[in-house]
Amino acid sequence: MHRQLRQVSDALAHSEARLAKLADQVPDDRWSVRSDPARWSVAECIAHLNMTNAAFEPRIRKAIEEARTLPRAGTAEYKSDFLGRIFGKMVGPLPMIGKIRIGRVKTRPAFVPSGSLPKQELLAEFKRLHVALADMVGESDGLAIDKVRVTSPFGEKIHYNLYSAFVMIPRHDERHLQQAELVWA
Repeated sequence: MHRQLRQVSDALAHSEARLAKLADQVPDDRWSVRSDPARWSVAECIAHLNMTNAAFEPRIRKAIEEARTLPRAGTAEYKSDFLGRIFGKMVGPLPMIGKIRIGRVKTRPAFVPSGSLPKQELLAEFKRLHVALADMVGESDGLAIDKVRVTSPFGEKIHYNLYSAFVMIPRHDERHLQQAELVWA
């Protein structure tokens, strides 16, 4: 597998391991509890990731199919495009000054979790989606994934290349796993 795709695959596995550790630490009765009414609970953080990753799944599959029609990529480095780099920074872990996180961005209403799903259901869906994403990363090996566009689930006018989307997803995972860890802490 191409080095850059291996990094994406490793980052997805790291997200799974980080969530498993958090799930072991947070008792079931605290899973859906908010530490602050203005902040999400651990469950809501994971539900948001599941909603986002589920929205990316068909878009990524479509882009892979398009990439299969292009000449193979070879061993050259993949490049994120301009919007991909910007969104990759925006959706990643938030920097902190002391205990204050800076750079918060409100999500679109369609990706705000509502209700509280059982812990095991959220964990199983997170795992299912990450297995699917890792499989798609593997399918992309050798394809010109920086030459095909993905429409963002957060705005139909926002487009970036597939490689950018692959880089963004684990960064977004890390952001909300960090948020969930802070809820529990």
